[in-house]
Order: sequence, then structure tokens, then C-alpha cells
Amino acid sequence: MAVATREVPSDVPTLSEPRPGRRRRWTRWILPSYTTLVLVYLVSPILVMILYSFNNSGFKKVSFKWAGFTTKWYPRVFDKPDLTAALKNSLIVAGISTVIATAFGTLIALALVRYRFRGRSAADFVLFMNISAPEIVLGASLLSLFITFGVPRALPTIIIAHVMFNIAYVTVTVRARLAGFDRSLEEAAQDLGAGPWTTFWKVTFPIIFPGILAGALLAFALSIDDFVITNFNAGTVQTFPLWVYGAVKVGIPPQVFVMGTLIFAGGVLLAVTNVVLQRRKA
Repeated sequence: MAVATREVPSDVPTLSEPRPGRRRRWTRWILPSYTTLVLVYLVSPILVMILYSFNNSGFKKVSFKWAGFTTKWYPRVFDKPDLTAALKNSLIVAGISTVIATAFGTLIALALVRYRFRGRSAADFVLFMNISAPEIVLGASLLSLFITFGVPRALPTIIIAHVMFNIAYVTVTVRARLAGFDRSLEEAAQDLGAGPWTTFWKVTFPIIFPGILAGALLAFALSIDDFVITNFNAGTVQTFPLWVYGAVKVGIPPQVFVMGTLIFAGGVLLAVTNVVLQRRKA
């Protein structure tokens, strides 16, 4: 005898299959909430620095008690000569080390991507070891090197130290840009009569320039705020991070917050300009 059965519509959820709407009702907030917390954690110190650059506190040292809004510290940002000299030293070190590290890092990246030579694997290992090594190890090793050869610690030793750890970051950044480079463009230029230098400046350099610029910006940012390696190799020279570290013991003047805000604003402006230029070229 045949038994009558009733077909269950396919759109009716069964007990073993929970409704998608219930699961998404709370799980869809996990990733946005986590992302928001991370962003707040990263941005909070910067926002505090910007906020207290407008605090109407005392002139000798900053007070974390809010005393009213003011912009008087911005015209007086260079009223402390020793702090201004320290910032000047940081800009000099960051500028020179960035130019040298960008030039050498770009050449190293071109060599590692395009050529096979004895010691290529060792060069890769040294670069990534430089990035992964703790700063205190790099600083102590450079200090030992300068002491062994009798090199007095001053502004040149800081520049040498910053070039040393910046080269690896520039090389990795430019190398990532060269990974997808189409060599047929260079071959076409050479077929049309362009020499090696003309091919490089007219074809290769414009294509890899975004990677070079990104590496240079990264090197500048790492150099201007470095403390550990600089502290080992500075001698009596004061840079902006070293001066701030020493001022913490007696009180940070408001100019520190103003200078930090201006440096941050300059970095953001450079990054936004780079993005706008890349979008226009695309």
C-alpha cells in the first residue's frame, strides 16, 4: 500500500539548518568592532598630542590638566633654541640618510631581481636579518664598530647608522615594485635605439618610481623618530627624540606637542600627495 508523503518546500529552514539571518544578526558586527578598536588604539596617542598642542598650559612644561584652548604655542614653536637645534639635527639626519639609503636600496633591489650572482642568497639573508633584528642589537653592534675603529660619535655616525637600517626597508619596497615589471618595455625601447641610461631614465625609472617614493617616505619616517639606535651612536649630539626623552624627567614643554603635530601633518600631506599623483597617473 502506498504511503502518502508531503513535500517540504525548499525555502523552509529545517532544525539542522539555522536561519542565516539569526547568525548574521550579531556576527556581522565582530569585524567592524575589532577594526574600530584597533584604529582607536593606534590613533589615540596622536589625537592626544594634537589636542594638547592647543592646551593653554604653562610655558616651561606641559600640564595634562586642560586649561583652555589656545593657538599661542604655534607662533612660539621655535622659542626654545635647544629644542629647535635638536629638531634641525633630526631633519638633517633623516634627509641625508633617506637620500643615500634610497639610492643604494634601489640599486640593490635592481641587482637582486634582475641578476643571478654568487652571494645573492646571502644578500637576501642579510637584508631580512637587518629588518628582523632588535634595534638594541643593531645599535650596540654599530657602537662596537665605531669604538673599535676609533670613530668619534657625532652627526656622521648617526647618519651612517640610519643609512644602515634604512637600506633594507627601501630594498624590500622597491623589490616588490620590480616583481611585476614587464621587461619587454625595456627591450622595445632598446630596439628603437635607446641606450642603457636612456632606457633606465625614460622607461624603468618612471615605472618603479612609486616604489622608490614609498621606500623613501618609509626611510624618512623611520629615521626622524628613531631613538634606540641613535642613542647608542649619537655621542653628545641631540636629536628630537633624544631631547624629548631627556625633557621627560623635568617636564615636556608645549613646543614638543606642536612640533610633533607639524611633523605628523607633514607626513600625512606627503602620503596624500603621493596617492593623488598615483591616481592621476592611473
